[in-house]
Amino acid sequence: MSMLASEPVKVAEESVFRRVLLLIARHRMLSVTVLLLVFPLFMPYTSLAINILVLGLYAVGFNLMFGYAGALSFGHAAFLGMGAYGCGIAFVKFGIPWLPSIGIGVLVATALAFVMGYLAIRTRGIYFAMVTLALSQLVYYTVFQARTWTGGDDGLRGVNLAKINLVGFEFNFLNPTVRYYVIGAFVLFALWLLSRILESPFGAVLEGLRENEARARACGYDVSRARLIAFTLSGMFCGLAGALYALHLSIVPIETLHYTMSGLAVMMAILGGMGTFFGPFVGAATILLIEDLVSLWTVHWQLFVGAIFIVFVLFFPKGIWGSLLERLRL
Repeated sequence: MSMLASEPVKVAEESVFRRVLLLIARHRMLSVTVLLLVFPLFMPYTSLAINILVLGLYAVGFNLMFGYAGALSFGHAAFLGMGAYGCGIAFVKFGIPWLPSIGIGVLVATALAFVMGYLAIRTRGIYFAMVTLALSQLVYYTVFQARTWTGGDDGLRGVNLAKINLVGFEFNFLNPTVRYYVIGAFVLFALWLLSRILESPFGAVLEGLRENEARARACGYDVSRARLIAFTLSGMFCGLAGALYALHLSIVPIETLHYTMSGLAVMMAILGGMGTFFGPFVGAATILLIEDLVSLWTVHWQLFVGAIFIVFVLFFPKGIWGSLLERLRL
């Protein structure tokens, strides 16, 4: 009798959970705004929340190319890194204010994405992935050798932003809470822009390329041009993440350009859910939380991330968020 009584309760709880997820999926910008406001309350400390925001935005940029346009790139660390170095060099070497420095970092990453995309879109499949990896490594070694500007293996230091002026008020950027909400405002704007792109006719073209490139070409779409635009936009979002990362860390480590950062973007997108709006952030949060918790006990936290990644690739290929949406048929 008690078992029968518990069934309606479980159904009711699942129904409520489904309605909440449906509300999030339908009103995603409102949901993003609310989540950004309360997100630090659920994190062990604010700096971790900032890392999740920045790397989540980086994964979002990668997901635009991989999850929506269907092209796997192993070179997106170049855009994250050049966004960070562009912002850092403008701020440290030329004394440009922080806000224009962010813009310069985004422009540098976007320009690089256009050039790399122009060279890479002539290939498909694994060849596309290898070309982007090779070009990214060229960027890495070029920046590594330009020690006067970049600091080489020591990274670019001195990206120290203490105070910022916004709407007539001065804020202490060294305060983690202030830093979180300033960076969160940029992330919110980036996600609004991404939402507009995905809801536009161009967004439909991208999904058509992912599902069936031959059919999209037969319908008269310029496939190469669409991929180039997607690649450039993808680099733009990653560049913004890099610029924000530089201001958050107060340093630009050379590791932001390393190919392992490209691999991290792949893992975050797949683990969270390729081709989903919230998936990359879910993947970023999962990996960073595991690192934060497990590293308290062992330095080999990557083993746990790797094991979880293998489980999801084998049994939940649509990722955490994607599998959840599929389970609830949203």
